[in-house]
Amino acid sequence: MSTVSAPVRDITVAHSPDSDDAFMFYGLATNKVRVPGLRFTHTLCDIETLNQKAREGDGVYDVTAVSFHAYPYIQDKYALMSCGGSVGEGYGPMIVSPRPFTQTEIKKIKIAVPGKLTTAYLALMLFAPGIEVEVVPFDQIIPQVLEGKYEAGLIIHEGQLTYSKVGLQRVVDLGKWWQRVTGLPLPLGGNAIRRALGAETMASVTQALRDSIQYAIDHREEALAYAMQFARDLDTQLADKFVGMYVNERTLDYGEDGREAVRRLLDMGHKAGIIPMKPRVEWV
Repeated sequence: MSTVSAPVRDITVAHSPDSDDAFMFYGLATNKVRVPGLRFTHTLCDIETLNQKAREGDGVYDVTAVSFHAYPYIQDKYALMSCGGSVGEGYGPMIVSPRPFTQTEIKKIKIAVPGKLTTAYLALMLFAPGIEVEVVPFDQIIPQVLEGKYEAGLIIHEGQLTYSKVGLQRVVDLGKWWQRVTGLPLPLGGNAIRRALGAETMASVTQALRDSIQYAIDHREEALAYAMQFARDLDTQLADKFVGMYVNERTLDYGEDGREAVRRLLDMGHKAGIIPMKPRVEWV
C-alpha cells in the first residue's frame, strides 16, 4: 500500500550576510531545526536592498529581515515576527569622523548614510532634523570617510567595533542618545512575515525562527564558527562580541520595553514627518 506524503511548502527567507543574522538563522540554514511540511530557502542580501525589495515588491520573500524604519511602508503585506530582532541596549549606529566634532557642529556637515530606509537614518533624522546626507553603501562609508570624501559617516554592522582601529573617532552613538531621550533600547532591525501565508503558517514559521535562535544560543561555538564566514573584517573574538550585542535574550523575545521602543520610534518618526503613513505595529 503506497502512502501519499503531504506536500512540502517552500518558505523563502531573506536576511543580510552579517554574522549576527547568520548566527540567528544557523539552525534553519543547516537543517538543525526542521518543521514538518515546510522547507526553507535562504537568500542573502544587504539590509537596504531588502528594505527596498520589500517596499517595491508584492511580498518578494515570505520572511524578510527589514530595518524597523522600513516596516510602516510594508505593514499592509507583512506583520512583525515576535523574535529575531536586533536591539541596541544603549548602543547602536554611530557617527564617526577622523577629527573631533561637537554634537552641535556635526549637525552642520554632510553625513554619509547607509540608506534612507535604515533605522540608523531614522534615528539620525530624529537626532538632527534637516541634516544634509548622502547615501553610500554601508561597507563603503568608512573607506570614503578615510579618503576624505565625507567629513563624517553613519556606520552600522561590524563598523561599530572596528572604526577606532582605522583611526576614526566616535562623535555620537545614536543608541546612547536614544536611551538618554526615551529610557528605552534602540530597535534596529527585525524580521517581517508575509500575511498571505495565513495565521497558522505565520505562527509555525515564527516558532521555527525562535527555535533556530535558541539552537544557536545553546550551541554557541558551532553557530559562531558558521557565522564567521560572514564576519567581515572581524576576528573570532570580535565576531563573538558583535553577535552577543545583537543576538541575545531580547532576540528570542523583544520584551514589553522592546515592543514599546518599536512603537515609540515609529510614532516619533511619523510625528516628525519622516514616515508619511501612520505606523501600525502588529506582532506574530
